[in-house]
Amino acid sequence: MTSRASPGPGLFISFEGIDGSGKSTQARRLSETLIQAGYDVVLTREPGGSAGAEEIRALVLQGDPDRWSAETELLLFTAARRDHLERVIQPALDAGRVVICDRFADSTRMYQGSSRGDLRDTVDALHALMIGVEPDLTILVDMDPAAALGRAKARATDEERFEDFGLPLQQAMRAGFLALAKANPDRFVVIDGNRNADTVAADVTAAALSRLEQVSAAQ
Repeated sequence: MTSRASPGPGLFISFEGIDGSGKSTQARRLSETLIQAGYDVVLTREPGGSAGAEEIRALVLQGDPDRWSAETELLLFTAARRDHLERVIQPALDAGRVVICDRFADSTRMYQGSSRGDLRDTVDALHALMIGVEPDLTILVDMDPAAALGRAKARATDEERFEDFGLPLQQAMRAGFLALAKANPDRFVVIDGNRNADTVAADVTAAALSRLEQVSAAQ
C-alpha cells in the first residue's frame, strides 16, 4: 500500500512529462517562487538527488540506447530512488519542508513499465516493496512530442540516451502520462506546456499554492 510520503507538515511535489517538455525549468521556477513566498523548499531530481543516486544517473542516462534492458533499468532506478528517499526526500518532509522533485516513480512506470516493455505490474510491485510513497501533488507538463523532442535534442548534452530512442517513444510516453493522470485525478494536475514559460509557470504556481493551502487547512 502506497501513501503520501509524510504524515507531518511537509509537502511532496513531483514534476513529470516527456523529455523536453519544460518540466525541469518549471520545477526550478516553482522552487524560486515558493522560497520568495517564505516556504522552506528542497529542489531535487531523479534519477539522482543524492550522492549515490547521482552515480546511478550517469549509468542510466549516458551511452548507447541499448546499453541496458528495461528490467535492468528498473532495478537501477529503484536503487537510486531508495537512496534518494532515505537521504533527501523523507528527512526534508519530516522537517516540514516542501520537496520539489523533477521526476519520481511515475517516470519509471512510463519508461520501464509501459513504453519500453510490459513491466508495469513489476514496477508497481517493486515500488510498493522498496519505496512505498507517492507525491502529494504531481504536476504533469504536457507538450507536443515532436516539439518537445526537438527541444530536448537541441540541448546537446551527454544525457540523451532516452531521447535517442526517437519520436515513437516520446509519443507513447505522452499517452501514458495522460492516462496515468486520468487514473489519479486527486494527485495529478495537467498543465499545457505548449505555451510560453511565464504562462505555464503561473498555472504551476496556482496549482501548488492551492495544494499547500489544502494541506495547511487540514492540519
